[in-house]
Amino acid sequence: MTAARSGALLVVGDVVTDVVARHRGPLAAGTDTAAVIRRLPGGAGANVACWAAHTGCANVRLLGRVGADAAAWHERELAAAGVRPRLVVDREAATGTVICLVDTGAAAERTFLTDSGASLRLGPADWSDALLDGVARLHLSGYLLFTESSRALAEIALAAARARGVPVSLDPASAGFLVELGVDRFLAFAEALDVLLPSRDEACLLTGLPDPADAAAKLSRLVPLVVAKAGADGALVARSGAAPARVPAVPAEPRDTTGAGDAFTGAFLAALLAGVAPEEAAARGCRAGAEAVGRVGGRPPLPGDGG
Repeated sequence: MTAARSGALLVVGDVVTDVVARHRGPLAAGTDTAAVIRRLPGGAGANVACWAAHTGCANVRLLGRVGADAAAWHERELAAAGVRPRLVVDREAATGTVICLVDTGAAAERTFLTDSGASLRLGPADWSDALLDGVARLHLSGYLLFTESSRALAEIALAAARARGVPVSLDPASAGFLVELGVDRFLAFAEALDVLLPSRDEACLLTGLPDPADAAAKLSRLVPLVVAKAGADGALVARSGAAPARVPAVPAEPRDTTGAGDAFTGAFLAALLAGVAPEEAAARGCRAGAEAVGRVGGRPPLPGDGG
């Protein structure tokens, strides 16, 4: 077992508005495709914070940036989910928007169209070391690394956390954006992390290895604890270069896979804060991921919502 740390989880990351369009089968190019469309709160960082609160973390904080157009709505939604938001309101850029195209077939696979808007305009001026007061873990959304200003903030936050002995985790966020950033630049940043939470595909991309277990083991020689999320195949927990432990998935009937990885990450971090060993924390992450794919959107149900 790892020792429990009394204190908060601070998440720094994106807060966006998701427009979820659920359709069946291929999109009909050049004409109409019937869909059920909903506007929901989202963003990888915000989703992680909400799932951490949902799975038992009593003190979850979130630093993000939104436009004035939706700031009040996002703040209400986060507070209702049990998260203490610190949202910087951008007067020049609108809140980020992601269009989630979800095929309602058996896999409920999704495709994202992303306008990051204000979310990636977080910068060093938005950070204060006082944000770490009372914080036991810092989690950074990988999306922060994909613009110059938010990457600078991430570097400052990481250095401040390390100076205080606060462990730092990061989710790479997007294989597509990783290619744009460059693997070497990402790995140079990752050297200072305590926990890395890539997807199976991201782990393979970051190492050039085709087998996710080999990839997780290799990454854990750089970052002490690597947890590779593998969807219906569960998760791999690798430490210090050793062969990873395999954690089975929880069976689920998928409706929408949006946010499943965020759910895993939030539950995993909440469990680590409670003093749970990484393998059991990953099992809790798998349970949260199974709950997430049974819902539309990337957030857990609000207290009293019932689903």
